[in-house]
Amino acid sequence: MPNNIRHETRHETRIVCIRHGQSTFNAAHKLGGGDPGLLDARLTELGQAQAQAARDRLRAIPFELVVVSPLTRAIQTAAILFGDHPSQPHVLVEVLHRECQESSCDVGRAASEIAAEFPHLDVGHLPEVWWHAEPGCEVGGYPVEPRPLFDARVAAFRAWLRARPERTIAVVGHGTFFYHLTGTFLENCGTIELDLDAAPAAA
Repeated sequence: MPNNIRHETRHETRIVCIRHGQSTFNAAHKLGGGDPGLLDARLTELGQAQAQAARDRLRAIPFELVVVSPLTRAIQTAAILFGDHPSQPHVLVEVLHRECQESSCDVGRAASEIAAEFPHLDVGHLPEVWWHAEPGCEVGGYPVEPRPLFDARVAAFRAWLRARPERTIAVVGHGTFFYHLTGTFLENCGTIELDLDAAPAAA
């Protein structure tokens, strides 16, 4: 008897992590002097140029989904990278992979402010205050996220990615978060492919 059982081939998910371009915080921090107090830092002109260069490197990848942090520097980078991408991927704002909150630049803005500045993005699923803002968590004048909560976010984001139906995903985010996710610290607009089947990066 002929074997009529159909065997489906498992398709691997390709996930490309992309760090944002240089921010005003990055530029000021290089000069020394401690935290410059730049809340939700934006891209510099260099950061915009870095994103333009990275855009050309990513155009050949048929992304289905772009997952972007709600911090402004990531949103600006994603807009440059994928605003005219040939595959026209869906863009989703996700808070799980926002930066490890340890500096002024990692403190976000209200969802309503983001919606007003970037009306092309859907942020209706975000709480108005989506960053860590628990009373008593301030260090040096800015709220700092406890390490256990950050580690839990990294693990939750891996699980979130694994559950996504898309097969080609771009993740636009941040240096420290990506270091704990992949084990590699990316330069501004650097990229790395994430293997979800590999062991999680060491803390």
